[in-house]
Amino acid sequence: MAMPDTARRYTVDDVLSFPPDGNRYELVHGELLVTPAPRTRHQIVVGELHYRLRGYLDAHGRDLRVALSPADIRWPDEVLVQPDLFVVPAEELTPEDWSGVHTLVLAVEVVSPSSSRYDRVTKRRVYQAHGVATYWVVDPDARLVEVWTPGDSRPEIVTGVLRWRMAEATDELAIGLADLFAGPPPPPPSPTP
Repeated sequence: MAMPDTARRYTVDDVLSFPPDGNRYELVHGELLVTPAPRTRHQIVVGELHYRLRGYLDAHGRDLRVALSPADIRWPDEVLVQPDLFVVPAEELTPEDWSGVHTLVLAVEVVSPSSSRYDRVTKRRVYQAHGVATYWVVDPDARLVEVWTPGDSRPEIVTGVLRWRMAEATDELAIGLADLFAGPPPPPPSPTP
């Protein structure tokens, strides 16, 4: 398949009809967002976060579930997103498809070089507009997490311990970022000739 024309306005049905080619296709108000398969480091961080969120929810949140993408989350106004990781009310999940999922309690995007603008600007605005309670932009290269809520104009920047609580009456989840981003920092990008 030839690469879709990113200047064209798309619909959710258009995007869902693309054959699988290894890219991630998302849609925000008709704008097609295309990102290639993620790097190994990206997937390791997503896996670690899933493991920690799953353990926390198993202990405290029988009414919430954590899920991984690919997952087509649809909202009105031609929006189709695939957060890397997300927490939703259990009653919205069905074994058939993602059509019942509308309430993201937590959305997580792990930044890759190809997704930084989408994650930090385009998708962040969509998540805020659709009332996603908490949105984490996880940057393994910078070793930080941006924490956004719907009314924020600036994120909370976390560099030490990332904290999240599913409800006021529960213990909080605490994730040390040094552990999450274990390993040496990545080398700086090569200068462009």
